[in-house]
Amino acid sequence: MAGSMDVIEFVAREALTNEDKFKRLVAQLGDSSRRNRQNAAGSLAYIAKVSPELLVPYASDLIDALNRPEAQTRWESLDALTALVPVESRCTDKALAGAENALFDEENGFVRLAAMRFFCAYGATTEKRSEHVWPLIDEAIQCYHGDVEFNDMLNAVAEFATGKLSEHVKEALVERMSFDAHNGRGALKRKAQTIIDNVQGQ
Repeated sequence: MAGSMDVIEFVAREALTNEDKFKRLVAQLGDSSRRNRQNAAGSLAYIAKVSPELLVPYASDLIDALNRPEAQTRWESLDALTALVPVESRCTDKALAGAENALFDEENGFVRLAAMRFFCAYGATTEKRSEHVWPLIDEAIQCYHGDVEFNDMLNAVAEFATGKLSEHVKEALVERMSFDAHNGRGALKRKAQTIIDNVQGQ
């Protein structure tokens, strides 16, 4: 993976204390260098974890970065956008198309997982949004059942299950997870039951 975490964190911390460096970091999402784009996205994802409100004015730059060819820039940008949802969800509305493409990326599991986390966070904010993204979440649950990232995806779904879901989505989610809750084994069985319990408020 391009760039060490130490460098990415160092650059992020510098940008947090220097507005010019912050703006240059955002601009690097569109840099001609793949490495620069990846490192910038990594630093911005770090900033999103500690001070997400600072990235709200730059949500459109992160959304644009979902169109970059390299996987890391896309998953780091999705992670940053996911962190923005609790702060100002409306600024992420236009990320849906790019996130959908990422959710069904055939080549990179990190990208798919980041997209699933975004949709689960976004969909949990209102009943209307839960209706909008549920078909994508549902399809991903079916498509990636058993994949390496599937358990982490279910962690996101468990959080989604505690959100402001419509009754239809609640019923559909319980129905989707019931098979694994009754017939699964080990961690999968427990996670499926947790999701059902979360939906039902237990």
